[in-house]
Amino acid sequence: MTGKPRVTSYQVAQRAGVSRTTVSLVLNEVPGVNIREETRRRVLRAAEELGYVPNAAARSLVSGQTRTLGLVISHAEHLQVDAFIPQLLYGFGLVSRQRGYRVLLETVEDVTKPDAYTELVRGNRIDGLAVLNFRCDDSQLPELIRRGFPVVLIGFHPWPGLEDKIFAVETDGVAAAIRATRHLIALGHRRIAHITFSPENYYATQDRLRGYRQALQAAGIEWDPAWVRYGNFSAASGYQAMRQLLRRKPYPTALFAGNDTIALGAMAAIHRKGLRIPEDIAVVGYDDIPTAPYMVPPLTTVRISPLEQGRIAAEMLSGLIEGNPPQHRRICLPAPLIVRESCGAKRQRAVSAGR
Repeated sequence: MTGKPRVTSYQVAQRAGVSRTTVSLVLNEVPGVNIREETRRRVLRAAEELGYVPNAAARSLVSGQTRTLGLVISHAEHLQVDAFIPQLLYGFGLVSRQRGYRVLLETVEDVTKPDAYTELVRGNRIDGLAVLNFRCDDSQLPELIRRGFPVVLIGFHPWPGLEDKIFAVETDGVAAAIRATRHLIALGHRRIAHITFSPENYYATQDRLRGYRQALQAAGIEWDPAWVRYGNFSAASGYQAMRQLLRRKPYPTALFAGNDTIALGAMAAIHRKGLRIPEDIAVVGYDDIPTAPYMVPPLTTVRISPLEQGRIAAEMLSGLIEGNPPQHRRICLPAPLIVRESCGAKRQRAVSAGR
């Protein structure tokens, strides 16, 4: 069974009584072309009546743009296991569609390759690029920024010499990690473990680890590398990392997890060991994914609003492409700590109130 034949620009031209060139200029909104308003309305009306959909390739040839934004994730496994990315993608896609752009989601597995972004950028597949979870060894990304290609970072790193060229939407990962760790310290914990959400060569992981260490040092608690394990994006990696930590005695009395997906796996390992949360081990996560309030017990976590980050990244990137750069190069969103039952703070307050 064949579908309905595609309406062509020739048919629109016949219906409107104009040339195909005029149809192309009107439907692709080519700037600087003097076309009478009555003619423009006639073309648009004919296109609507016929149900004409402009061909993306033809529109690209006329305008010099693909009307496509690239969203790059540096590790494909994110898409299978990370609960943060779907929310960010939804916010990014929502604004992109509102502004007339499509979204091309890609992964770049080996950022050390000289041609890591070549197919996307030099192949004219995209007009601009947003990058999430970029790595420390990514040499191609700063080079793209240096050349002036429209790039927005979701997160931030101050590459030397590029301070006035970087556009980014971020949360302060160091400050947020300090806030989470201080909260556990204030509850009386001194054996506080940390499981990162990724291997150590990711900037966001380094920021959260740095904040964790700074909070310990500020409280006079010696940092012990044995209390740190590296996750690998998934709940399963959080589970395995927590099992390793629980082989050591005395157990940690608290855990700051690098994200909520890691926290979910770690909490399962704690339960499997026969320990209680928060009575034996308090847990604080990072992200505030939609399932965080429904974990057992509900998870105390840092809220970083991925939907808002995606929305702002798309606004910044489309503005750069269209010659309207954002007023601020860096937008730093708040990252409050959302206190629920997993850290024990509510239990402590209830006990204190009952005295």
